[in-house]
Amino acid sequence: MHLLVGKILLTGATGYVGGRLLRALGEQGADIRALARRPEHLSSRVAPGVQVVQGDLQQRASLTRALDGIHTAYYLVHSMGARGDYSKLDSRAAENFRHAAEEAGVSRIIYLGGLGVSESVLSPHLRSRQETGRILAGGRVQVIELRASIVLGSGSLSFEMIRALCERLPVMVTPRWASTMTQPIAIEDLLRYLLLCLAHSLKGNQVFEIGGPDQVSYLDLMREYARQRGLRRIMISVPFLSPRLSSLWLGLVTPLYARVGRALIESIRNPTLVHDSSALKEFDVRPMGVADAISRAIANEDREFAETRWCDAISSSGPRRSWAGIRRGNRLVDHRQRSVKAVESEAFTPILKIGGDAGWYFVTWLWVLRGWLDLLLGGVGMRRGRRDPDDLQPGDALDFWRVEDVERPHLLRLRAEMKLPGRAWLQWEIKPGTPGHAVIHQTAIFDPAGFLGLAYWYMVYPLHVLVFAGMLRALARRAEYR
Repeated sequence: MHLLVGKILLTGATGYVGGRLLRALGEQGADIRALARRPEHLSSRVAPGVQVVQGDLQQRASLTRALDGIHTAYYLVHSMGARGDYSKLDSRAAENFRHAAEEAGVSRIIYLGGLGVSESVLSPHLRSRQETGRILAGGRVQVIELRASIVLGSGSLSFEMIRALCERLPVMVTPRWASTMTQPIAIEDLLRYLLLCLAHSLKGNQVFEIGGPDQVSYLDLMREYARQRGLRRIMISVPFLSPRLSSLWLGLVTPLYARVGRALIESIRNPTLVHDSSALKEFDVRPMGVADAISRAIANEDREFAETRWCDAISSSGPRRSWAGIRRGNRLVDHRQRSVKAVESEAFTPILKIGGDAGWYFVTWLWVLRGWLDLLLGGVGMRRGRRDPDDLQPGDALDFWRVEDVERPHLLRLRAEMKLPGRAWLQWEIKPGTPGHAVIHQTAIFDPAGFLGLAYWYMVYPLHVLVFAGMLRALARRAEYR
């Protein structure tokens, strides 16, 4: 796909869809300008060549510079999480943007709205999304509006809600709204539609309804997620639980904020189905089904998680802490670091030799005991050892771990293959410190499978404190001993 258009303005680049579209546009070699109220929050996250400008959609004068020289503008913002009347904020923002785009001579606005039959009694959120589209289309700039239902992808609001409920609640009381029909779309397919809108030779304003091939309920989505994760879940339907009570309930058991959750629940009460299939004729997109979308979301979540440098993410993002480690989404993290008087290669050497006959440097007998327990449970135990006492390669077995990644002399990541109620990783990363010193970052990560996984982590965490702290001290001593 080649983007044969001029300069592109992207609003909402810090949001879920906008952030992924920013990356997709960059991969296509687009000339991108991103609008942000606080450019300092975005500038460090964009690729070289992306221009970040300050602007506030509530202040029309601030949009002049942002829209200067723009051919196509993406409008991917909403005020659902804002305090106050978000529908009024959305309307004012759309009015400001439409007038500023007209004055700047913008050729096309691409807007992402929401599905829902206009004649029905729509929720305030869906009504606001469709009203925003009408306001944008009321001027001289061509507007292509894509209307979508929920988006399935790693990190999306709907997917995170489904994930959190399924992972944390073995028994769920599901209100009537959980049976409302929807037509989800995978984030990959949504991005393709958004990209194709750039160069499509459409005339006049157009509204396209987009979605995957499956019409399902939130109950169906939760059942499919649980099936793919191997979770047994009991779902009890009840004819009550108001949107307000549901949002407060979500706020207790999921990472969602209650006020966002309420707007989301009110939207779920409306069926969001595709009634006009013209998008399939106009665009070369054949969306994937729900099962594939969820499978890809889980796989992409693992890939993005594996690529994360935890020592950087933890220090910069301020994750939630508790007595049992750090919470990042559904995952639990034990992160420790220690400065050593050694160069990076010297600090990495004992890490590269860990396990097998060399042992785990601290209370190795506990690791052996855990191996025997694993054998009793039908696991691999500690009997595999390691292929080479001095070298590790991706894919190598290492006791009851598997080497997932090695980057000498900076990174070693192991994935657990012992029997666990969840998935686990153990990672070491070497960073430069003060002159003549390196810093060893040691991170244990656990992705619990349901309530049993959470109970396991909290039960063994005091033992983890002892083992992981002692192991890091031992690694530091070996790095400095030469």
